[in-house]
Amino acid sequence: MIRLVCVGDLMVDVLAQLPGPLAPGSDTPATVTILGGGAAANVAAWAAHTGAAAAFVGRVGDDALGRRAVAELMAAGVEARVDLDPDRPTGTCIVLVDPSGERTMVPSVGANAAPGGYPLPDSADWLYLSGYALLSEPSREAALGALTTARELGWSIAVDAASAAPLRGVGAETFLGWLGTGVLLFANADEALVLTGIDEPAGSAAALAARTGQTIVKLGAGGALWSDGSAVRSMPAVPTDVLDSTGAGDAFAAGYLCGSGDVAARLGSAVELGAVAVGQLGARPVNPSR
Repeated sequence: MIRLVCVGDLMVDVLAQLPGPLAPGSDTPATVTILGGGAAANVAAWAAHTGAAAAFVGRVGDDALGRRAVAELMAAGVEARVDLDPDRPTGTCIVLVDPSGERTMVPSVGANAAPGGYPLPDSADWLYLSGYALLSEPSREAALGALTTARELGWSIAVDAASAAPLRGVGAETFLGWLGTGVLLFANADEALVLTGIDEPAGSAAALAARTGQTIVKLGAGGALWSDGSAVRSMPAVPTDVLDSTGAGDAFAAGYLCGSGDVAARLGSAVELGAVAVGQLGARPVNPSR
């Protein structure tokens, strides 16, 4: 059984399904749902859904939303190694989902940005680190410490690039310098462009892998590309009706990391789980397997 330790953000998503464009300065009636979120927590939940042993390490506020978030993770079969922050609220994100399923996020990171260490368990196959933990200055030292500890313990390491805008803010060389080598980097096409300046997915995947070790560039309906810096392999997406793209990349990452076989088989598992994610509402499995 794969053991995956996910470090980083745990959020509460306030998700609104928009019937059409927003009406600025007026009202746009929508169905609003409160759901679990946060990239690292989502990956842990999807990993547990596949039958892997998944742990989440992070921080929430000492408040009702935080207690709800931890309880939901545990109910999904995730080992929650979560500290309660007495000063910061639980991270919350407004998620606006348009009729095509595309989502726009307005996050307030709250306790996720608190300084302090990430207490890792003694053993794992993979460390998954959300890039948000590196992009936030208060949590950066702890995130870098988690990478160091995982290397010392001999774990495989995966990092998600998180989001194009904050990546642009810190700069490509700085972010890639934090990662070092021997890392599997997940990035979407926009993030890969920011990190390489190459507006061609296969080229950006190869360039990033030459720096980190391995890279997977997620292309949404276009599938995904994997590279180790020399070879490039592609996998088409699984055709599906898109309800909500929130968490699709997190499901994809869990599918790959918890899959078995060669790169092609793992990519196949990843696109299949990503297709499940976009066909449902919210960033976590609707029907957890545990």
